[in-house]
Amino acid sequence: MHYQGTIYRPPSEANSILLQATTGCSHNKCTFCGMYKGQRFSIKSDEVIFADIDYAAEHFPHARRLFLCDGDALIIPQKRLLAILQRIENRLPQITRVGIYANSKCLQLKTVEDLRELRRHGLGIAYMGLESGDDPTLTWMRKGATAEQMIAMGQKAKAAGIPLSITVLLGIAGPERSAVHAVETGRVLSAIDPEFVGALSLMLEPGTALHAEIQAGRFVLPEPLAVLRELRAMIAATNLNNGLFHANHASNYLPIRAKLPEDKAQTLALLDQALAGALALKPEFLRAL
Repeated sequence: MHYQGTIYRPPSEANSILLQATTGCSHNKCTFCGMYKGQRFSIKSDEVIFADIDYAAEHFPHARRLFLCDGDALIIPQKRLLAILQRIENRLPQITRVGIYANSKCLQLKTVEDLRELRRHGLGIAYMGLESGDDPTLTWMRKGATAEQMIAMGQKAKAAGIPLSITVLLGIAGPERSAVHAVETGRVLSAIDPEFVGALSLMLEPGTALHAEIQAGRFVLPEPLAVLRELRAMIAATNLNNGLFHANHASNYLPIRAKLPEDKAQTLALLDQALAGALALKPEFLRAL
């Protein structure tokens, strides 16, 4: 496989074939993210991508899932992306799901019919980084979209029949806007109604703009209990019809896995126990990205 740079994938794609169709991220401005710093965005040639598909067909005949890397492969022009999916269909017929990262910019460039066409040819899940539903926080982190734009793009993917896994970031609003961030994020999640939500707790990455803000004293990381209160408020404000809300990433202080709406009351009660000191939180040295 012709990999360039560091390859990133969602935790749920741990056993997937990783097919790198693009390098880097076309946005690459988020203050908290250091994943693609110093890496230029590009779309690989069809020749290289198809060769890697053929290699995967020969060496990974039993794999059932494939993930298209890197940061936003959905930005590949429709005809080329469709051709990649069709090549996967033809050479890897055992693949039951193709996953991809999706941001508001990529989704804006696709029509609902474009997305439906991709869905028909194997695109089975899109991972979307919402991070926050609070507009001032989105602006400050240079996310490149408003909350309403996030809602519209998430609803577009849903209308096309593409399941969504949405990531939110605990602590990103700082102590001052924590409560607003939690409630507004819950509002946006409820409006999109994704199949999956993954909550990560903010951790510092040297070299990012956010790390520099903290070193300069312009941003303060919330305390662990404040992060838990934020998570509780977010879950309380989130209404999903049939979704999984995960907060079991290695960065989190307390593992949560809730099916909403049925597990909501039980999950809030669990968080109340943790906030009251009845449950131990993960120590800092065990947290990781």
